[in-house]
Amino acid sequence: MSLFARLFRLIWGADVDPPLRPVLAVTFASSAGGATVWSFVALWAIRHLHASQSAVGAAYLISATVGVLAGYAGGHLSDYVGRRPLILLSWGCQVALMLGFLAAGGRELAGLGLMCLGGLVFQIGSASSQAMIADLVPSERHEQAYAAVRVAANLGVSLGPPIGGLLLFLGSWSALFAGAAALFLAGFLLALRFLPRRGDYAPEEPPTRHSFGVIVRDRPFLLFLVSSTLAWLVYVSFEVLLPISLAQSHGLAPPVWGALVVVNPVVVTLFQLRLIRLVRAVPAAVKLAVALPLMGFPFLLLRVVDVVPAVALMILVFVVGEMLWVPTSQTIVAGLAPEDVRGAYMGAFGSISAVGFALSPFLGLQIRASYGDGAVWLAVAATSLAAAALGAAACRIAIARRPRPASAAA
Repeated sequence: MSLFARLFRLIWGADVDPPLRPVLAVTFASSAGGATVWSFVALWAIRHLHASQSAVGAAYLISATVGVLAGYAGGHLSDYVGRRPLILLSWGCQVALMLGFLAAGGRELAGLGLMCLGGLVFQIGSASSQAMIADLVPSERHEQAYAAVRVAANLGVSLGPPIGGLLLFLGSWSALFAGAAALFLAGFLLALRFLPRRGDYAPEEPPTRHSFGVIVRDRPFLLFLVSSTLAWLVYVSFEVLLPISLAQSHGLAPPVWGALVVVNPVVVTLFQLRLIRLVRAVPAAVKLAVALPLMGFPFLLLRVVDVVPAVALMILVFVVGEMLWVPTSQTIVAGLAPEDVRGAYMGAFGSISAVGFALSPFLGLQIRASYGDGAVWLAVAATSLAAAALGAAACRIAIARRPRPASAAA
């Protein structure tokens, strides 16, 4: 057995569905390319373009807003033209965006304008990627499949920042963008060569109804979107608010945070599939009811203890909740979505993450400035409870409305 085969078996095990393997390769390349460049873009804008912090923040806000619209639009289009064309379009646009960063030179307006397009080029193919997973494997394998793809994504996230840092160390900003363009181009070529044109479980015909009307009448799904919005507020608080809290209120140096945050992708890469297999028989509503408080409550302990080992343990508890929440949520949406408009449902669901990234820093920093650091984590814990309750309720409503087989009715 080759070294690559051994590493694959170590991380993913032997039961990854063969049609899913090209998706794993493309997802890895995508996340590695994204993590390589987007970890440093804000720093590039401030140091190289001499843009103000407020201008950079505005660019991210515009990018997130555009991403919300692009996510739904891309998913909606994929129900008509197929998943593969939208994925290829997204990859091609990401290569073009990196080349645009190269061409921008030191022009602030051009660079910030390109940053505003980040949400568009990513989200236009994101829903198609998520819907393709459900198209490739049977419904009873959805949770395992989404967990496997998430492992590939986190492996890329783990490797991307070191690659970006190495490119900057050896070269310059131009080397960073050229390297990211090469990774995105590799992903494009992999997708072009290996992604199937149609999955075995994809709908036979394009939809004959408009997806927006279906979504706005689907009350369990709308309730689940509200739950997911709150859940993303909790998740983004970990990524954005926690390092600020640790550095400014608890005296941890930024390099210490850099070492601690690696716990997240490493644990997900090694244990995501193992955890999902372990809890396979647990109902989705129960998983959500447990997962979200695990994400929201650990950092309340910062008021009591803030030494590095304790913070590492809090992050570990958060990651366990995150590993339960993400694939369970994706599986719930795939189950709630009618087959003919699955892409639009995935697009609407995927767009919620942009809302979280837009609102969580704004609301969290306002609370912190007005009421202090402890109030932030109290608000995060309360939000996690509300997200868990609404998500579990959406699951139960959907199950109650599901038609029973004739034998059960008899």
